[in-house]
This record gives sequence, structure tokens and C-alpha cells, in this order.
Amino acid sequence: MSNKKYIDREKSWLAFNARVLQEAADDSVPLLDRLRFLGIFSNNLDEFFRVRFAAIRRLSLSGKSGEKILGGISAQQLVKEITEIVIEHQAESLRILKRIETELEAENIFIINENEISEEQEIFLKDFFIQKLSPELVTIILNDLAEFPLLKDNVGYLAVKLVMKKDSEVRYAIIEIPKTMNRFIVLPSKNEKQYVILIDDVIRRNLKSIFNIFDYESVSAHMIKISRDAQLEIDSDLSKSMLEKISTSVKDRRIGEPVRFIYDELIEEDTLAFFLDKMKIVSTDSIIPGGRYHNRRDYMDFPNLGRFDLLYKTNDPLPIPGLSLEGSLLEKISEKDYLLNAPYQSFSYLTRFLREAALDPKVTSIKITLYRLAKNSQIISSLINAAKNGKKVIVQIELQARFDEASNISYAEQMQTEGIELIFGIKGLKVHSKICVIERNENGKIKRYGFISTGNFNETTAKVYTDVTLFTSHQQILKDVTKVFEFFDINYRIHRYKHLIVSPHYTRIRFYKLIEREILNARAGRKAYIKLKMNSLSDYAMIDKLYEASNAGVKIQLEVRGICSLIPGVKGMSANIEAISIVDNYLEHSRIYIFANGGQTEVYISSADFMTRNLDGRVEVTCPIYDQDIKNELIDNFDLGWKGNVKARYHSENLDNKYRERGDEPVFRAQLETYKYYQRKLNPLEETI
Repeated sequence: MSNKKYIDREKSWLAFNARVLQEAADDSVPLLDRLRFLGIFSNNLDEFFRVRFAAIRRLSLSGKSGEKILGGISAQQLVKEITEIVIEHQAESLRILKRIETELEAENIFIINENEISEEQEIFLKDFFIQKLSPELVTIILNDLAEFPLLKDNVGYLAVKLVMKKDSEVRYAIIEIPKTMNRFIVLPSKNEKQYVILIDDVIRRNLKSIFNIFDYESVSAHMIKISRDAQLEIDSDLSKSMLEKISTSVKDRRIGEPVRFIYDELIEEDTLAFFLDKMKIVSTDSIIPGGRYHNRRDYMDFPNLGRFDLLYKTNDPLPIPGLSLEGSLLEKISEKDYLLNAPYQSFSYLTRFLREAALDPKVTSIKITLYRLAKNSQIISSLINAAKNGKKVIVQIELQARFDEASNISYAEQMQTEGIELIFGIKGLKVHSKICVIERNENGKIKRYGFISTGNFNETTAKVYTDVTLFTSHQQILKDVTKVFEFFDINYRIHRYKHLIVSPHYTRIRFYKLIEREILNARAGRKAYIKLKMNSLSDYAMIDKLYEASNAGVKIQLEVRGICSLIPGVKGMSANIEAISIVDNYLEHSRIYIFANGGQTEVYISSADFMTRNLDGRVEVTCPIYDQDIKNELIDNFDLGWKGNVKARYHSENLDNKYRERGDEPVFRAQLETYKYYQRKLNPLEETI
């Protein structure tokens, strides 16, 4: 074991993505879901290069070493090491894909290329190409252009080389693979065999048709892809609205500096050299050889072919005990708090809450924060409905939610048109909190109702992200929520909160105090432990505080799905800390924080991870849980995850993603057992399957 105190966050993130790749390689995962995990792996990597790698590359090109902020490694060295790791991961993903394709063939599912097409399939594809695909294609001949065209970020292209009959002249072209169509074409089945072909290969099959005006002797096409720096540069022009500034910045993103160039490793050397030269990609950029197909994120949308036996069994979301979607939610919430744990339980409670508030004549106002929204958002529909019913609707929408900027701009314009009052955040701070409060006139007095969540108000992600939401009418908590909205409006005034813990002013110091209390209790011989469930743990000062608690004898259990810069289990530093990551069918996204408090357990839910940006650079809300039943439920949730021995991996310094040892313990798959837990809550006297 080395003397290192921290794991580099970028390498830790790559280790998380390697865990996603492990799911694609896992024979116990249904075949079509293994393809989905390959797609997730690729999509994650695209975002990593556009954001994190791009930031490190900028630092490396600035001439600064960056060792202080990067935990002791220079930016230049980190760029090199990341590239090496990614090349290894990409090669492994190709090996996994080949294995999956072989296993699919055993299930009579064949992914074929342009050289394996039968006569019947040829007829089908010729019509498909003429009627559907050809009109969508953008093809550019490059040799005679005064300026090389701008290749789009993370779009697949076929780099085409044409060798002419006359003087063996070489011409180059690019064909953009359209994103307007599903990349996988299901061909007519034959003899119970099912066939799928990629659009890329349909294009290759029809190169002769595309370039029929040229007198060439040979033509070849290999895939390339470029990732660009996705950093937004916000205009400081005071005459422009925030909507205008973000909109312009999003458009400018398309000309961001290249940060990664991927190519088919079988491409001819002269073709590769031509494109690298014309695109001004130099050796300092991340140039990664790959296979015949890129943009493997598209495998997330691989057709199911009616083979539901090759997919995870879908568990229908369960109702919340005692809370009916048919009756008044506000009436029930006025009596007690309720917890929603999606996707185990139905996200419909949240949209139902807003729909009821929109129609209720006694409701006078609705205030809500929005970060990432579904494509066709029921949340937005409910808020517009409320505005049309005369409610005062105030929406804080985060226009700089990474890669959702364009969508959020569109929703913002839609809401503005409907008379909804919009707040566009605070300079220098993203608003990442997940809060809503409504005001209702009851007997001449205003009563508040609301919800506080760990996740986005997004119907689509709620099907695959685990998140908890507290519904409450606790007036003091909701008074604090109202203060957060006042801070959005007048952000030079820093409020004091009696119940909520709010970033950027209070979260770090308050969690320090909570950890310090456990340290004092451990030294005094009182009950002392900390259980933390989060997405990422990378703030060095917070890690140091957890090390201090470990050395004081506080038992610490960490469920950290993604980045974990803390090194657990090191004598004299973190001997009392254990840390695991669960990667399974659902994305673990809840933030649940539990402190022993000498036996008077305190439980919190939060929108904030233990990352510097969440503690100091965003508006985040952490909420205490006062209802004892909900406290117990959240503790049970944590403990169910902690018992996991199927999809749980250890965090460690060597980033080897070693699975948790099962020993003599029975198989315990945490997400499946959590679903059973909620089944039992509905039918406590019945045995669940």
C-alpha cells in the first residue's frame, strides 16, 4: 500500500465506467441488457471527454502543471494516463461486443454487415435506402473545398476514399450518419432467425449509388468520430438576457476544440493522415483507435425484437402504502409525511401532486426548481395548467444543466409565453436543489405543502434512477424552502435556516459538525457511526474529516456509486472505513446521510454529493427526516444496499473493481431485495416472491 491519501477523481470515474463495462461482460445479465450497458459505457465516455477531459486538456495546454488541484499529478501526465486507460477500455468493450454477438447468434439473432446480405434482404434494403435513408444523407466531397467543413460533436461519419481510374487520383469525402433514424434496421426474419444491420453498413452497401457520377476504380469507407470541448463560454454583455446568453453559448459549443478523435483502426494510413491534417488534430489530442463502429451509445436503443426473455424482468412501480393516487394527496400529506422511492414506487405521485395543486381553488402559488426534464414533460404541463388556472407559478430553471441547455431553453420560452415567472439562477452558482413548495389558503391562513428530493423531476429518468422524495406539510421545513426561493430572487441576502442545510453557505460546515459530533461520541464511548450513500465523494477536505473520524474510532460505511477519491481500509488513516459501489439495472442516485448521534439517529436526504462543486459552488438542499417510520425506511434502504453481495464492488486504491466476497452468505442482490422490501410494506402478512 502506498502513502497516497486520495485517488485521482478522473481515474476513479474511469473505474466507475469500467464497472458499467463489467455489467456488459457479465453472463448473468440478460443479453440485450448487456448491449444496453455497452451503450451506457460509450455514452458516459463521450460526456467524460467533452467535460472532464476537456478541462484537464485546457489546463495542460495552459502551461500550468495543475498538481495542486489534481491531487499531486500534472495535467500533462494525467492526459497521457487517461488516454492509455481509455484505449484499454475501448479494446475491452470491442472484445465484449464480439462475445455478445456470438451469444446472440446462439439465440438466432444475427447482426450482419453489408457483405452478408441475402438476395431477399438486398431487395428490402434497396427500397429502404432509396425511400428512407438516402434523403437523410449529407455527403461532402472534400478535396476542392476552400475550408474543411466543421464536423459535429459526437456524430458518426464515414471517411470515404475514392481512387480514380484516371491517374489514380485520390478523392476524399465524408458521409454523416443520420441521427434522425434508429441506427439499427430490423430485416425480415427467415426460418425463425432474426437479422439486424446498422445504417453504417447500409450506406457502405450503397456507396456505388452515392458516388455514381465519379469514374473510380476503388472506394472504401471507415468510421470516424470527434468529441469537442463542451465548456460553455457565457457572454458578459449586460444588454442580453440570460436566455440569449446561454442559447448563444450552446450554439458556439459546436465549434469547441477537438478533445478526442476516434477512428477505425483498419483505415488506410493516408486517409487517416488526411483527416488529422485537415482537422488540425495534433498528437497532444486524444487520438484513439477503435473498431469498425463508433457511437456505441446507440446500443442503448437496440431493438428488443420481441425477445423479452433476453431482457431484465420489468418490476412495475408499487404504490406508497396509505397514499392513493385517486384521492387528495394534499389531504393525506397534511396529516403526515410520506416518502417516495422511485423507481421501486410510482413517480406518478409527484406529477399527481402538481396536477392537484394546479386545479385546487385554494392553492394560490407554486414554486419549484427544475434541473433536467423529460422530453415531453408532464411537470411542465402541470405548471402551465396551474398558471392557466390563475395560480402564481414561479420556476427556477437551471439553463446550464450540462447537455440539457437547449431543452431547458425551449421549456423556459414555453413557460414564459404562458405567464410563468422564471428565475434563471445566480451568477457563479448552478441551482441543483430539488424542491417544491405550494401555498394554500385554508380558513384565511396560508398553509404550505411541498416536496424535497434527491433527484430530478423527470418522468423518464425516474424509471431507471433510484431517488427518494419527501412529501411534507411540515411548516417550518417549508418556510425554509421558501427562504431558498427568496435567495434565488435576492441573492445578496444570506438567510438562516432552522431545518434545511443549504449550499453554498452552510453545507460544508454543517457536515463537518455532524462528523465532529460522531468523533466526540466515539471518544466518549457513546454510539458512533456514519452511513453515507451518494453518487460521488471527491472533496479532499471532507475526505480528511472522514479520515479523522475513522482514526477516532467512528465506524463509517460508504455506498458511493461513482467517483470515490477516499482510500478505505488503510491502517492509521482509514481503518474504520469501508466503501462499496453498486452498479446494477438501476442507476443508484439517492443521497442518504445517517449519523448515529449517540443513539438518537439523525437521517438526511440531499441533492448534494460530497464534491467541492456541491458543497461550495451550487445551491443544494439537504433535508432532515423527522418522521420515525420514514427514518427507519431510509436506514433500511441503506442497509439493504450494504448487504448486497452480487452487484457490489469494493472501492480501493488500485481501482480493480473487485466484487464483494460472498463467503457463506446467501445471494443478496440489493436492488431486487429493495423491491421485495416495498412489496412487503404493501402486504406485510404475505410472503413475497
